[in-house]
Amino acid sequence: MWHELTSDQQLLRDTTARYLADHVPLDRQRKNRDSAAGFEPAYWTGGAELGWIMPLVSEDMGGGSVSGRGIVDLSLIAYEFGRHSAPGPLVDCNVVASALSDVGGEAHADALEAIMTSSAIASVCLGFAPWQQSGEATVTITRDGEELVIQGAVKPVESAGQATYFLVSGRSDSGTTQVLVPASTSGVSIKNLKAIDVSRKFGAVTFDAVRVPASALVGAFGQAEAQMTEQVRNACVMLCAESVGAMESAFAMTTDWAFERFTFGRALASYQALKHRFADMKSWLEASHAVCDSAADALADGTSRAAETVSSAKAYIGEHGVELAQDCVQIHGGIGVTYEHDLHFFLRRVTLNRLLYGTPGDHRRWLAQMQIDKEMAA
Repeated sequence: MWHELTSDQQLLRDTTARYLADHVPLDRQRKNRDSAAGFEPAYWTGGAELGWIMPLVSEDMGGGSVSGRGIVDLSLIAYEFGRHSAPGPLVDCNVVASALSDVGGEAHADALEAIMTSSAIASVCLGFAPWQQSGEATVTITRDGEELVIQGAVKPVESAGQATYFLVSGRSDSGTTQVLVPASTSGVSIKNLKAIDVSRKFGAVTFDAVRVPASALVGAFGQAEAQMTEQVRNACVMLCAESVGAMESAFAMTTDWAFERFTFGRALASYQALKHRFADMKSWLEASHAVCDSAADALADGTSRAAETVSSAKAYIGEHGVELAQDCVQIHGGIGVTYEHDLHFFLRRVTLNRLLYGTPGDHRRWLAQMQIDKEMAA
Protein backbone atom coordinates (compact mmCIF):
# COMPACT_ATOMS: atom_id res chain seq x y z
CA MET A 1 0.00 0.00 0.00
CA TRP A 2 1.44 3.33 -1.08
CA HIS A 3 -0.30 6.69 -0.81
CA GLU A 4 -1.89 7.96 -4.00
CA LEU A 5 -0.63 11.52 -3.90
CA THR A 6 -2.52 14.57 -5.06
CA SER A 7 -0.64 17.07 -7.21
CA ASP A 8 -0.21 19.31 -4.16
CA GLN A 9 1.21 16.47 -2.08
CA GLN A 10 3.59 15.48 -4.88
CA LEU A 11 4.77 19.09 -5.10
CA LEU A 12 5.29 19.22 -1.32
CA ARG A 13 7.40 16.06 -1.34
CA ASP A 14 9.40 17.02 -4.44
CA THR A 15 10.06 20.52 -3.14
CA THR A 16 11.22 19.12 0.20
CA ALA A 17 13.50 16.62 -1.55
CA ARG A 18 15.14 19.33 -3.67
CA TYR A 19 15.52 21.64 -0.70
CA LEU A 20 17.21 18.96 1.42
CA ALA A 21 19.52 17.91 -1.43
CA ASP A 22 20.59 21.53 -1.94
CA HIS A 23 20.95 22.62 1.70
CA VAL A 24 22.02 19.56 3.71
CA PRO A 25 23.90 17.12 1.44
CA LEU A 26 25.75 14.45 3.36
CA ASP A 27 29.18 16.00 2.83
CA ARG A 28 27.92 19.20 4.47
CA GLN A 29 26.51 17.21 7.37
CA ARG A 30 29.95 15.71 7.91
CA LYS A 31 31.35 19.22 8.28
CA ASN A 32 28.57 20.21 10.70
CA ARG A 33 28.87 17.15 12.93
CA ASP A 34 30.60 19.14 15.70
CA SER A 35 28.38 22.23 15.48
CA ALA A 36 25.99 22.88 18.35
CA ALA A 37 22.79 22.43 16.34
CA GLY A 38 23.98 20.27 13.44
CA PHE A 39 22.49 22.71 10.91
CA GLU A 40 22.46 26.40 10.02
CA PRO A 41 19.54 28.55 11.28
CA ALA A 42 18.74 29.64 7.72
CA TYR A 43 18.14 26.01 6.76
CA TRP A 44 15.43 25.58 9.40
CA THR A 45 13.88 28.95 8.53
CA GLY A 46 13.64 27.90 4.90
CA GLY A 47 11.97 24.64 5.92
CA ALA A 48 9.42 26.52 8.00
CA GLU A 49 8.64 28.68 4.97
CA LEU A 50 7.98 25.50 3.00
CA GLY A 51 5.36 24.55 5.59
CA TRP A 52 7.18 21.86 7.54
CA ILE A 53 5.71 22.93 10.91
CA MET A 54 2.14 23.72 9.83
CA PRO A 55 0.32 20.47 8.94
CA LEU A 56 -0.94 19.61 12.43
CA VAL A 57 -1.88 23.19 13.32
CA SER A 58 -5.45 24.35 12.73
CA GLU A 59 -6.09 26.96 10.07
CA ASP A 60 -7.51 29.43 12.57
CA MET A 61 -4.18 29.25 14.42
CA GLY A 62 -2.22 29.97 11.25
CA GLY A 63 -1.54 26.40 10.13
CA GLY A 64 -2.95 24.01 7.59
CA SER A 65 -1.91 21.19 5.28
CA VAL A 66 -2.01 20.78 1.51
CA SER A 67 -4.44 17.85 1.63
CA GLY A 68 -6.35 18.50 4.85
CA ARG A 69 -4.82 15.29 6.29
CA GLY A 70 -1.94 16.76 8.23
CA ILE A 71 -0.22 13.61 9.49
CA VAL A 72 -0.22 12.11 5.97
CA ASP A 73 1.41 15.26 4.58
CA LEU A 74 3.94 15.22 7.40
CA SER A 75 4.77 11.60 6.65
CA LEU A 76 5.76 12.67 3.13
CA ILE A 77 8.11 15.32 4.52
CA ALA A 78 9.50 12.88 7.09
CA TYR A 79 10.11 10.28 4.37
CA GLU A 80 12.36 12.74 2.55
CA PHE A 81 14.09 13.58 5.84
CA GLY A 82 14.96 9.92 6.19
CA ARG A 83 15.95 9.51 2.54
CA HIS A 84 18.42 12.40 2.88
CA SER A 85 19.29 11.73 6.54
CA ALA A 86 18.36 15.37 7.11
CA PRO A 87 18.98 17.20 10.40
CA GLY A 88 16.48 19.18 12.42
CA PRO A 89 13.80 18.56 15.08
CA LEU A 90 10.98 17.94 12.61
CA VAL A 91 9.14 15.51 14.88
CA ASP A 92 9.35 17.43 18.14
CA CYS A 93 8.50 20.84 16.68
CA ASN A 94 5.40 19.40 15.02
CA VAL A 95 4.34 17.55 18.16
CA VAL A 96 4.62 20.71 20.27
CA ALA A 97 2.92 22.88 17.63
CA SER A 98 0.00 20.45 17.40
CA ALA A 99 -0.32 20.34 21.20
CA LEU A 100 -0.50 24.13 21.46
CA SER A 101 -2.91 24.32 18.53
CA ASP A 102 -5.22 21.71 20.03
CA VAL A 103 -5.64 23.56 23.34
CA GLY A 104 -5.97 26.92 21.55
CA GLY A 105 -6.38 30.16 23.45
CA GLU A 106 -4.03 33.08 23.93
CA ALA A 107 -1.80 31.61 26.64
CA HIS A 108 0.54 29.91 24.19
CA ALA A 109 -0.24 31.81 20.98
CA ASP A 110 3.10 33.62 20.88
CA ALA A 111 5.04 30.41 21.47
CA LEU A 112 3.10 28.63 18.71
CA GLU A 113 3.77 31.40 16.23
CA ALA A 114 7.48 31.42 17.11
CA ILE A 115 7.72 27.65 16.59
CA MET A 116 5.87 27.76 13.26
CA THR A 117 8.08 30.56 11.91
CA SER A 118 11.28 28.87 13.17
CA SER A 119 12.25 31.75 15.48
CA ALA A 120 11.99 29.20 18.32
CA ILE A 121 12.70 25.49 18.57
CA ALA A 122 10.53 23.35 20.81
CA SER A 123 11.43 19.94 22.21
CA VAL A 124 9.40 17.21 23.87
CA CYS A 125 10.28 15.97 27.36
CA LEU A 126 8.30 12.75 27.67
CA GLY A 127 8.62 12.22 31.40
CA PHE A 128 5.69 9.83 31.38
CA ALA A 129 4.80 7.64 28.39
CA PRO A 130 1.43 5.99 27.68
CA TRP A 131 2.86 2.44 27.87
CA GLN A 132 4.35 3.07 31.32
CA GLN A 133 2.93 2.41 34.76
CA SER A 134 2.62 5.38 37.10
CA GLY A 135 5.68 4.30 39.09
CA GLU A 136 7.83 4.43 35.94
CA ALA A 137 7.38 8.17 35.40
CA THR A 138 10.63 10.16 35.45
CA VAL A 139 8.88 13.53 35.93
CA THR A 140 6.23 14.57 38.45
CA ILE A 141 4.13 17.73 38.25
CA THR A 142 2.34 18.99 41.36
CA ARG A 143 0.29 22.02 42.34
CA ASP A 144 1.49 24.53 44.90
CA GLY A 145 -1.03 27.34 45.16
CA GLU A 146 -1.12 29.20 41.85
CA GLU A 147 2.07 27.53 40.65
CA LEU A 148 3.08 24.16 39.25
CA VAL A 149 6.21 22.39 40.48
CA ILE A 150 8.13 20.13 38.08
CA GLN A 151 10.63 17.59 39.39
CA GLY A 152 12.60 14.96 37.50
CA ALA A 153 14.71 14.37 34.40
CA VAL A 154 14.24 13.23 30.80
CA LYS A 155 16.68 11.87 28.25
CA PRO A 156 17.26 11.84 25.38
CA VAL A 157 15.64 15.12 24.32
CA GLU A 158 16.21 16.26 20.75
CA SER A 159 17.76 19.71 20.24
CA ALA A 160 17.69 20.25 23.99
CA GLY A 161 20.57 22.71 23.83
CA GLN A 162 18.85 24.80 21.13
CA ALA A 163 15.30 24.63 22.48
CA THR A 164 13.42 27.74 23.56
CA TYR A 165 10.53 25.70 24.94
CA PHE A 166 10.02 22.24 26.41
CA LEU A 167 6.67 20.46 26.31
CA VAL A 168 6.90 18.42 29.50
CA SER A 169 4.67 15.42 30.23
CA GLY A 170 4.68 14.26 33.81
CA ARG A 171 2.70 12.30 36.37
CA SER A 172 0.39 14.04 38.82
CA ASP A 173 -1.78 12.56 41.56
CA SER A 174 -4.85 12.85 39.35
CA GLY A 175 -3.26 11.67 36.10
CA THR A 176 -1.01 12.96 33.33
CA THR A 177 -0.20 16.66 33.13
CA GLN A 178 1.50 18.66 30.36
CA VAL A 179 3.15 22.05 30.70
CA LEU A 180 5.08 24.33 28.36
CA VAL A 181 8.30 25.37 30.08
CA PRO A 182 10.65 28.05 28.71
CA ALA A 183 14.19 26.64 28.63
CA SER A 184 15.40 29.73 30.50
CA THR A 185 13.27 28.95 33.57
CA SER A 186 15.16 28.72 36.85
CA GLY A 187 15.91 25.13 37.81
CA VAL A 188 16.09 23.81 34.22
CA SER A 189 19.50 22.36 33.36
CA ILE A 190 20.70 20.70 30.16
CA LYS A 191 23.56 18.30 29.59
CA ASN A 192 24.58 17.49 26.03
CA LEU A 193 24.64 13.81 25.10
CA LYS A 194 26.62 11.97 22.45
CA ALA A 195 24.10 10.85 19.84
CA ILE A 196 24.08 7.84 17.55
CA ASP A 197 22.95 9.99 14.61
CA VAL A 198 25.64 12.36 13.33
CA SER A 199 23.11 14.90 12.08
CA ARG A 200 20.94 15.23 15.20
CA LYS A 201 21.74 16.57 18.65
CA PHE A 202 20.33 15.40 21.98
CA GLY A 203 20.57 16.30 25.63
CA ALA A 204 19.44 15.30 29.09
CA VAL A 205 17.07 17.84 30.69
CA THR A 206 16.72 18.07 34.46
CA PHE A 207 13.92 19.90 36.28
CA ASP A 208 14.99 20.71 39.83
CA ALA A 209 11.85 21.95 41.62
CA VAL A 210 11.05 24.12 38.60
CA ARG A 211 8.17 26.50 39.24
CA VAL A 212 5.90 27.81 36.50
CA PRO A 213 2.54 29.62 36.65
CA ALA A 214 -0.70 27.74 36.09
CA SER A 215 -0.94 29.45 32.69
CA ALA A 216 1.88 27.11 31.55
CA LEU A 217 -0.59 24.21 31.53
CA VAL A 218 -1.25 22.64 28.13
CA GLY A 219 -4.74 21.27 28.65
CA ALA A 220 -6.25 20.55 32.05
CA PHE A 221 -4.21 19.54 35.10
CA GLY A 222 -4.11 15.76 35.50
CA GLN A 223 -6.21 15.17 32.37
CA ALA A 224 -3.65 15.17 29.55
CA GLU A 225 -3.38 11.42 28.96
CA ALA A 226 -5.48 11.39 25.78
CA GLN A 227 -3.74 14.37 24.21
CA MET A 228 -0.28 13.05 25.14
CA THR A 229 -1.13 9.67 23.65
CA GLU A 230 -2.23 11.31 20.40
CA GLN A 231 1.03 13.28 20.29
CA VAL A 232 3.06 10.11 20.71
CA ARG A 233 1.20 8.43 17.86
CA ASN A 234 1.77 11.40 15.56
CA ALA A 235 5.47 11.27 16.45
CA CYS A 236 5.61 7.53 15.75
CA VAL A 237 4.14 7.95 12.27
CA MET A 238 6.74 10.61 11.43
CA LEU A 239 9.57 8.47 12.79
CA CYS A 240 8.33 5.44 10.84
CA ALA A 241 8.22 7.48 7.63
CA GLU A 242 11.73 8.76 8.30
CA SER A 243 12.99 5.23 8.82
CA VAL A 244 11.33 4.00 5.64
CA GLY A 245 13.06 6.79 3.70
CA ALA A 246 16.41 5.83 5.23
CA MET A 247 15.77 2.15 4.41
CA GLU A 248 14.97 3.11 0.82
CA SER A 249 18.26 4.99 0.42
CA ALA A 250 20.33 2.24 2.04
CA PHE A 251 18.70 -0.45 -0.10
CA ALA A 252 19.13 1.50 -3.36
CA MET A 253 22.76 2.23 -2.52
CA THR A 254 23.43 -1.44 -1.82
CA THR A 255 21.63 -2.66 -4.94
CA ASP A 256 23.74 -0.36 -7.11
CA TRP A 257 26.88 -1.56 -5.34
CA ALA A 258 26.02 -5.21 -5.87
CA PHE A 259 25.60 -4.75 -9.63
CA GLU A 260 28.72 -2.61 -10.01
CA ARG A 261 31.10 -4.64 -7.81
CA PHE A 262 32.66 -7.69 -9.47
CA THR A 263 34.38 -10.66 -7.83
CA PHE A 264 35.84 -13.58 -9.80
CA GLY A 265 34.46 -12.04 -12.97
CA ARG A 266 30.86 -11.88 -11.71
CA ALA A 267 28.74 -9.09 -10.26
CA LEU A 268 27.97 -9.54 -6.55
CA ALA A 269 24.27 -9.40 -7.42
CA SER A 270 24.58 -12.62 -9.42
CA TYR A 271 25.37 -14.81 -6.40
CA GLN A 272 22.43 -16.87 -5.18
CA ALA A 273 23.07 -16.29 -1.48
CA LEU A 274 23.01 -12.53 -1.98
CA LYS A 275 19.85 -12.77 -4.10
CA HIS A 276 18.12 -14.37 -1.12
CA ARG A 277 19.25 -11.56 1.17
CA PHE A 278 18.09 -8.93 -1.31
CA ALA A 279 14.70 -10.65 -1.54
CA ASP A 280 14.35 -10.52 2.24
CA MET A 281 15.35 -6.86 2.37
CA LYS A 282 12.96 -5.95 -0.43
CA SER A 283 10.09 -7.66 1.38
CA TRP A 284 10.90 -5.78 4.60
CA LEU A 285 11.08 -2.50 2.70
CA GLU A 286 7.77 -2.95 0.91
CA ALA A 287 6.04 -4.11 4.09
CA SER A 288 7.44 -1.10 5.95
CA HIS A 289 6.09 1.25 3.26
CA ALA A 290 2.69 -0.40 3.56
CA VAL A 291 2.38 -0.43 7.33
CA CYS A 292 3.67 3.15 7.62
CA ASP A 293 1.16 4.43 5.07
CA SER A 294 -1.60 2.46 6.79
CA ALA A 295 -0.69 4.01 10.14
CA ALA A 296 -0.73 7.53 8.69
CA ASP A 297 -4.09 6.93 7.01
CA ALA A 298 -5.63 5.36 10.11
CA LEU A 299 -4.50 8.23 12.31
CA ALA A 300 -5.63 10.88 9.83
CA ASP A 301 -9.05 9.23 9.50
CA GLY A 302 -9.42 8.49 13.21
CA THR A 303 -10.32 4.84 12.61
CA SER A 304 -10.92 2.40 15.45
CA ARG A 305 -7.73 0.50 14.53
CA ALA A 306 -5.49 3.58 14.48
CA ALA A 307 -3.86 2.90 17.84
CA GLU A 308 -3.03 -0.71 17.01
CA THR A 309 -1.83 0.14 13.50
CA VAL A 310 0.55 2.86 14.67
CA SER A 311 2.14 0.71 17.36
CA SER A 312 2.39 -2.23 14.96
CA ALA A 313 4.17 0.00 12.46
CA LYS A 314 6.59 1.32 15.08
CA ALA A 315 7.42 -2.20 16.26
CA TYR A 316 7.79 -3.71 12.78
CA ILE A 317 9.85 -0.90 11.25
CA GLY A 318 11.93 -0.58 14.41
CA GLU A 319 13.01 -4.20 14.06
CA HIS A 320 13.33 -4.61 10.31
CA GLY A 321 14.70 -1.16 9.53
CA VAL A 322 17.80 -1.85 11.59
CA GLU A 323 18.10 -5.38 10.21
CA LEU A 324 17.92 -4.12 6.63
CA ALA A 325 20.51 -1.40 7.22
CA GLN A 326 22.88 -3.82 8.94
CA ASP A 327 22.56 -6.26 6.02
CA CYS A 328 23.40 -3.40 3.65
CA VAL A 329 26.58 -2.73 5.62
CA GLN A 330 27.50 -6.41 5.51
CA ILE A 331 27.02 -6.64 1.74
CA HIS A 332 29.25 -3.60 1.23
CA GLY A 333 32.04 -5.36 3.09
CA GLY A 334 34.87 -3.36 4.64
CA ILE A 335 33.98 -0.08 2.94
CA GLY A 336 30.52 -0.23 4.54
CA VAL A 337 31.93 0.35 8.02
CA THR A 338 34.05 3.39 7.12
CA TYR A 339 32.99 6.89 8.12
CA GLU A 340 33.75 8.18 4.62
CA HIS A 341 31.05 6.01 3.06
CA ASP A 342 27.51 7.42 3.16
CA LEU A 343 25.82 4.22 4.28
CA HIS A 344 26.35 4.79 8.00
CA PHE A 345 24.12 7.88 7.94
CA PHE A 346 21.11 5.70 7.20
CA LEU A 347 22.07 2.95 9.64
CA ARG A 348 22.39 5.60 12.35
CA ARG A 349 19.01 7.12 11.47
CA VAL A 350 17.02 3.89 11.66
CA THR A 351 18.86 2.81 14.81
CA LEU A 352 18.04 6.07 16.57
CA ASN A 353 14.43 6.19 15.38
CA ARG A 354 13.96 2.66 16.73
CA LEU A 355 14.55 4.03 20.24
CA LEU A 356 12.57 7.29 20.17
CA TYR A 357 8.95 7.46 21.37
CA GLY A 358 9.02 3.82 22.39
CA THR A 359 11.11 0.83 21.37
CA PRO A 360 9.55 -2.14 19.53
CA GLY A 361 9.31 -3.82 22.95
CA ASP A 362 7.47 -0.83 24.42
CA HIS A 363 4.95 -0.81 21.59
CA ARG A 364 4.36 -4.54 21.82
CA ARG A 365 3.72 -4.07 25.52
CA TRP A 366 1.31 -1.25 24.69
CA LEU A 367 -0.43 -3.43 22.08
CA ALA A 368 -0.84 -6.21 24.65
CA GLN A 369 -2.36 -3.77 27.12
CA MET A 370 -4.80 -2.53 24.46
CA GLN A 371 -5.94 -6.10 23.88
CA ILE A 372 -6.33 -6.74 27.60
CA ASP A 373 -8.39 -3.54 27.96
CA LYS A 374 -10.62 -4.63 25.05
CA GLU A 375 -11.26 -8.04 26.52
CA MET A 376 -12.04 -6.58 29.94
CA ALA A 377 -14.47 -4.10 28.37
CA ALA A 378 -16.26 -6.82 26.36
